[in-house]
Amino acid sequence: MLQDFKKFALKGNVVDLAVGVVIGAAFGKIVTSLVTDIITPMIGIILNGINITDLAFTIGMATIRYGAFLQSIIDFLIISLSIYIAIKQIVRIRKALGLEEEASPITTKECPACFTKIPLKATRCPHRTSAL
Repeated sequence: MLQDFKKFALKGNVVDLAVGVVIGAAFGKIVTSLVTDIITPMIGIILNGINITDLAFTIGMATIRYGAFLQSIIDFLIISLSIYIAIKQIVRIRKALGLEEEASPITTKECPACFTKIPLKATRCPHRTSAL
């Protein structure tokens, strides 16, 4: 059982996933700091000194902190955009280095009766000579 676990844990995909989680967590902290320490104060300046995380209203005994919710949405959007840009750059670099192959277009289809590969534009199977 220990050998099976060792094979599983040292498999490339599991190690890659673990590295991705660690890097993702660190990246998340960096982007959160960017939002909290730089972007939110700038928004406050634009909004005449209002800190959006403090925006709230009270109904009876309940306090609705909609500013914190808005801040979470802003955090999510900025983190998503940052990850998107980072992944696009990684893919671009990998293609430039020849590490990533272009997806080849699909040029064939399978005959539903004999499962032979035939060109996409074919209207008849060459083996059965029947219409597709």
